[in-house]
Amino acid sequence: MSTDTQNKSITLYFRDGGSDKVYQAGVQPKEAGFVVNFAFGRRGSTLQTGTKTAIPVDYQAAVKVYDKLVREKMAKGYAPGADGAPYQGTKREDAVTGVFPQLLNSIDQGQAEQLVSDDGWWMQEKFDGKRILIRKDGGQVVGINRKGLAVALPQPIAEQALAISDRQWLMDGEAIGDIYIAFDLLERGGMDLRAEPYNLRLAALGDLVSQSVCVIRLADTAKDAASKRSKLAQCRGDNREGVVFKRFSAQYTPGRPSSGGDQLKLKFTATASCIVAKANGTKRSVALELLEGGERIAVGNVTIPPSQQIPQSGSVVEVRYLYAYPGGSLFQPVYLGQRDDIDPRACIIGQLKYRAGGEDEEESAREGGAA
Repeated sequence: MSTDTQNKSITLYFRDGGSDKVYQAGVQPKEAGFVVNFAFGRRGSTLQTGTKTAIPVDYQAAVKVYDKLVREKMAKGYAPGADGAPYQGTKREDAVTGVFPQLLNSIDQGQAEQLVSDDGWWMQEKFDGKRILIRKDGGQVVGINRKGLAVALPQPIAEQALAISDRQWLMDGEAIGDIYIAFDLLERGGMDLRAEPYNLRLAALGDLVSQSVCVIRLADTAKDAASKRSKLAQCRGDNREGVVFKRFSAQYTPGRPSSGGDQLKLKFTATASCIVAKANGTKRSVALELLEGGERIAVGNVTIPPSQQIPQSGSVVEVRYLYAYPGGSLFQPVYLGQRDDIDPRACIIGQLKYRAGGEDEEESAREGGAA
């Protein structure tokens, strides 16, 4: 953990049940040397403070004390992530893996009804998590985001992946906190399964995931019309994000087809990835923009919850909204969080779902709902 810089500090978090704690530590100059100070307490409250060095010491000695302190706290479950979930880091984080997920085009309710009645299409819940592929190769496990970059995994997921006995595999799924929902298998035992039909890949995935204890779970799949209708109604009733339809014979094709495809999604609520234009002064809100023909178009503002940091200008954020008015104004937007796995160039106005309306409706959206 040591570095040559004299500015060294960290904020760690711990969340478990009713516990929601924060721990801060840092190396700070004092007199002719350095001290290691710390602060701790419940998140949002006044923190208690202390020091690990009664008298100033030289920089290397202070760093040694600091590193030991951080290791001890992380061993107890504290983590750098603000959600308090321990993450397994990797030296290859942000490295290009060459592995990319299959991305899905959207369909409307009418198209979904046709697929529900067609036994050639299977259906799963569309989970509201972070799309992550997991690759295991011997004693190493790495997460891969939708950009194809290596990323850290939550520690419970990484540990469970290592516990699966097969030496080599690559699966696709969604990370939801410390739980991973697996829905596809791309490689196993050094064999590329992408060209195999989905029903065979899913069966092989089920065999792998059966070794997991709760942490890595197999996505529940509805295969006949009655099961699909029941699951669709349940997902709607539980206010889930949507469902995904997969042709049981489909191959796995990385990227997004220009139209259609053998894997399609039905979203119950509309979401959009937007570019943050600026923070709105002292208000806890930011202005949003989307790209149209290479130009940025303002699409309204969204309030940032007190529990989340205000995103910086130029960052990509995910927003849920009821519908969009002509011109792009978002009606009743809700902030979902930042998206470090989406390129700003993908934030196009073509994402939006519109409600037809005249100028009066659009003006109403600007004055009220889009704020």
